[in-house]
Amino acid sequence: MTAQRWFLGLWVAVCLLKLLVAARLPLFVDEAFYWQEGRHLAAAYSDLPGLTAWLTRLGVAIAGAHPLALRAPFLVLAALVPWLVVWITRREFDERQAWQAGMLALLLPLAGTLGLLALPDAAMAVATLLCVDAGARLLRQVDAGAALELAFGLALGALSHYRFIAVIGVGLVAMLALPEGRRVLRDVRVWVAVAFGASAWAPLVAWNFDNADAGLRFQLIDRHPWAFHIDGLWFVVVQALLVTPLLFAALAHASWRGVTGSAVAARYFALLGGLVVLGFFGLGFFADVERVSFHWPLPGYLALLPLLPATLAQWPRWLRRATWALAALGLVLLLGYYAVVSSADLRARFAAQKWYPANFAGWDSLADAVRAQRATMPTNTRIVADNFKIGAELGFALDDPRIAVLDHPLNRKHGRAPQLHLWRLESRGRRDWGEAPVLLVVGASEVEYKNLLAHYHALCRKVGPLPPPRVVNIDHGRQRFLLFALDGESPQAACTAPAMAYIDTPLPGVRIGRTFDVQGWAFKDGVGLQRVEVTLDGTVVAQAEYGLSSPGTGAYWKISNDPNHPYVGFGAQVKAGEVAPGRHWLGLRLHGRDGSVEDWPEQPLRVVDRP
Repeated sequence: MTAQRWFLGLWVAVCLLKLLVAARLPLFVDEAFYWQEGRHLAAAYSDLPGLTAWLTRLGVAIAGAHPLALRAPFLVLAALVPWLVVWITRREFDERQAWQAGMLALLLPLAGTLGLLALPDAAMAVATLLCVDAGARLLRQVDAGAALELAFGLALGALSHYRFIAVIGVGLVAMLALPEGRRVLRDVRVWVAVAFGASAWAPLVAWNFDNADAGLRFQLIDRHPWAFHIDGLWFVVVQALLVTPLLFAALAHASWRGVTGSAVAARYFALLGGLVVLGFFGLGFFADVERVSFHWPLPGYLALLPLLPATLAQWPRWLRRATWALAALGLVLLLGYYAVVSSADLRARFAAQKWYPANFAGWDSLADAVRAQRATMPTNTRIVADNFKIGAELGFALDDPRIAVLDHPLNRKHGRAPQLHLWRLESRGRRDWGEAPVLLVVGASEVEYKNLLAHYHALCRKVGPLPPPRVVNIDHGRQRFLLFALDGESPQAACTAPAMAYIDTPLPGVRIGRTFDVQGWAFKDGVGLQRVEVTLDGTVVAQAEYGLSSPGTGAYWKISNDPNHPYVGFGAQVKAGEVAPGRHWLGLRLHGRDGSVEDWPEQPLRVVDRP
């Protein structure tokens, strides 16, 4: 059968592409933290049930500490998803539609890229389809096999994510809405399966009971404003782009046809899928908009996939072809995005863009810098990170799941602070490590610039004046780390912090001639700056006049104790000479009076030949 051959070829091609990308893709910060959880095996954790951590532990235990090994179990689970869609569609409809639905599961970008990252969505997708299949079987006839499948799917989902509760709730509503479903719910075997699935939540319930409901509060209260905001309207736009517009329209059409049709299985799929998507759409007007949530409706789309081939068959041929082509293009673009993220050279070109993938960037370079710095320090030097991201990523790179982490807003924002506390990895600074030497690793780019000086002063209160840092700039400084070698002494002095600077002129991205002026301000708390140099593509091209009056700088940074205030402005004229026309990167090299030399993050500009 042609459809079957197309499916098999597409399945093999997508799986191979994902293997290639997953082998090169840098570790995402959440993946690194799940690895860390896997090195502290437990029944449940502050952010998730236990399954994701267990799978990461399985992957590295079998194949070693490599991103591909970490992701291998998730890639296997993702590879099962299209086959489950084929299985469900074949039983409820026909063979040809089954293979077409399987291909659509591969091309649906959110489903086709499952497993590339070691995230709970792969297991949750499998759990969703098992429950969908079990429900469809039960609607035909209640038997032990279907009940057992339901029990396994419910348990797998319970071990995957809090978010699976939405699938359970909508599934119950869909059953109650159908006369056949209400008959199913009167059978004791179904409730035995439900009870088994409910028991899988026990570790998570126990964890929350023992930890003042910290996980539940984060997932249901702390991370959500629970106040109406109009941003929820972006849901339709974002989902249409991610699913691809024509496929999104086809899913909506399939849901409507299923709900208004007479076939029991079709109504069940349509209710289940449509209500999940609509539920998350409604939630978007009240819930968290700061973190990534575009993948939340995926279980709904998976439930609708068996209905898609029959729906598309009603569309004109040209529109069907356009839908398939656009879906394929969407998958290619999403895989291409991950391929770009995997390339340091390509990633650096987009350092000035809003969508720069900071959570993927620079971890290997940071690990190399940490190894080099620690080699110059005593053998008993401890590594301390200033947030959970650095602690987890360095932990994976250095094979050390016990890197201590300072208190940081990010730890609480992402719900990881309770887990770090349970692992006894929260550090209060010098009060904890005493006289032992410490290499403190700080993520300067993880803090909003307006809050950065306050963050440095908070570090001073924990560890004392900060010595000259080793600066690690990734992708022109878009990802920026500072390494501080702290000895056992705790000097009592005013806060000495890393330098702060800003280029007022020229603005980022502007077109300039070969001769142009650079103006701005710079200061360094505690000791002050000695001089400022201007760099172009990392090479010094001008010595700035430093010490110009800039009273507004001190007025804005009220806590600054730089002794040079208000004379912290600088100005220089740059003569670019023979540099080629095109894009270049303008930066600063800041020399402190304590001997520190810090390269400031660069900003792009375009040199043009002017008459």
